[in-house]
Amino acid sequence: MDAMQVFDRKLVRRRRDRAAATVDQVAPILADCAERLLDRLEDTTRRFSRALEIGGRGVVAPMLRARGIASVISTDLSPAMAARAGGLAVAADEEFLPFAPESFDLIVASLSLHWVNDLPGALIQVRRALAPDGLFLASLPGLGTLQPLRQALAEAESTLRGGLSPRISPFPELRDAAGLLQRAGFALPVADVEEVGLAYRTPFALLADLRAAGEGNAVLARDPRTPPRALFPMAAAALPEGDQGIAPGLRLLMLTGWAPHESQQKPARPGSATHRLADALGTIERKAGERPN
Repeated sequence: MDAMQVFDRKLVRRRRDRAAATVDQVAPILADCAERLLDRLEDTTRRFSRALEIGGRGVVAPMLRARGIASVISTDLSPAMAARAGGLAVAADEEFLPFAPESFDLIVASLSLHWVNDLPGALIQVRRALAPDGLFLASLPGLGTLQPLRQALAEAESTLRGGLSPRISPFPELRDAAGLLQRAGFALPVADVEEVGLAYRTPFALLADLRAAGEGNAVLARDPRTPPRALFPMAAAALPEGDQGIAPGLRLLMLTGWAPHESQQKPARPGSATHRLADALGTIERKAGERPN
């Protein structure tokens, strides 16, 4: 198997096709996450007129139009999910975006790139589709997301079968996110994290929301056998509960990057400083080993 092939993309598409009929169940969560991401638009005076949103599940496109962006194109791996956005929608693979270079001045991917096999390649395609000085905003679930569920399933399966199989997608770390943007050719890359507070009264309500959103396990290395009947009840019983219920954990990695443009700030060349740091700080420079008087 190709080392880059982590996810079963055909299965991801089928699950998103089915979820097009149920995703309204989790629309408030998707909207909250999208709002957090789009708040970054308030940090720039740049105005956008041609936007692409990737995998917004019918939530992101209306938010962009409400912000005055006249042209919004929506795309999704699932034709049924893409159609939920209204307006112009295109069914397309995130790894092979069917758009000419410099087609958009804003591209938004809210909670939609974590099932991509070649994430660096997908980011390169996004950067090529951006016009110079265009903005890319993305959010992905980061390491720590669904960690209590991951641990409970692992312990239950180890008890029942004496081994483990991947049942929850691997998630990236924050420290890798800005590096991915830089490798893809984005200027001024920024990555930060937001914790989204979620709580469920029962574990099965959490599992129902994951299914409704099309977020079932699509890892190629998953165990194809039918899970033991006791697996999910045993894992559910092991999930820790707080005052508000079961907190599954949702760590959002927020990515911001710009298509390069000559007007953007650039880091100074090494050795190009015209003033000494010691002068600016009002301190006295000493040679190595020299003691103060």
